[in-house]
Amino acid sequence: MRINLLCIGKTDDREIRTLLAYYTSRLPRHWNFEIIEIPDVKNAKNLTPELLKKEEAKLFQNHLDSGDMVILLDEKGKQYSSRDFAQKLDHWMNHSVKKITFLIGGAYGFAEEIHHRGNEKIALSKMTFTHQMVRLFIVEQLYRADQILQGKPYHND
Repeated sequence: MRINLLCIGKTDDREIRTLLAYYTSRLPRHWNFEIIEIPDVKNAKNLTPELLKKEEAKLFQNHLDSGDMVILLDEKGKQYSSRDFAQKLDHWMNHSVKKITFLIGGAYGFAEEIHHRGNEKIALSKMTFTHQMVRLFIVEQLYRADQILQGKPYHND
């Protein structure tokens, strides 16, 4: 199985990059995990939010295959506990999903065509986080899910 994290823009913060590398290195090799950073749309300042989302959608679609399980990280998505998220990943793995691609949109979210393409929407919290922090949080939750699925001690159990 392959898991990708597809993001608009780069992570400039050195500390976040260090933590991303730390958690990425701890993910199981058989997940073939990769973070794909799509360059920001050129002249974004000159575009309306709707046009910017459409341009970002084109960039996202260049990295999506028709068989991908596409999960949008969206503030209006469903919230999961870490254990429930682990079970969701396990379900996808056991139902022969070949590639899961998590998407982190730009500042204005996703264009309508990306919402239609998404198989599911997940919210990490009701709170607002920077897109850089969201990258770190989802990678850490993937690591945590793996630990839960392996039956390793979790939290205060």
